[in-house]
Amino acid sequence: MIDRRRTIQWVLAASVTTPLLASCAGTAGIRPRLPKTPQGYGTDPNLTHVYRSGELWPLTFTPAQRRTAAALCDVIIPADSVSPGAASVGVVDFIDEWVSAPYPYQQEDRAIVIEGLAWIDDEAGRRYGKPFADLDTTQQTAICDDIAHEPQAQPLLAEAARFFARYRDLTTGGFYSTPEGRKDLQYIGNVPLARFDGPSPEVLRKVGLDEVPT
Repeated sequence: MIDRRRTIQWVLAASVTTPLLASCAGTAGIRPRLPKTPQGYGTDPNLTHVYRSGELWPLTFTPAQRRTAAALCDVIIPADSVSPGAASVGVVDFIDEWVSAPYPYQQEDRAIVIEGLAWIDDEAGRRYGKPFADLDTTQQTAICDDIAHEPQAQPLLAEAARFFARYRDLTTGGFYSTPEGRKDLQYIGNVPLARFDGPSPEVLRKVGLDEVPT
């Protein structure tokens, strides 16, 4: 059995001899493989810590943008008899965190979302003289219907339709990762079981494995 003291001694010895090995490799005409300077966005998060919204990086949405974002979330996934609306379960916080992250993909979404929220408020003002969040459901739906299907959108609405498609994806992704969204889907995973007897006959038939010999 190797004790902790012996292990630490080996690690320290290895750290001392590494530069010597690199030097010897260089004199022999062999280029040592040195570690590259790490490129990243900071240290890894502590996965056991519950982070508050905005704790990892500054958030993006202004109060006005949050109102528009919440109204649009609830047009996409409104409350019904089965589940609450998307905005009431924190989907706006999820989207704000997403577009505020300092990664290239999220920064691309940030530009799409910010410009799209501005467009939808401008369009609400042009049509009805009010911000999008202050419109009634029929008026909000009328605007969204014109940009809801990207291939069928008018040429002048192509960018707005691209925004709506991405915002709809973010809204549904945020909603269905919440407990309320999983319940709405009747998702039964992530639940400890006292026993597991394998897939049911119905599942095996569904995937064509009901006649496989055991």
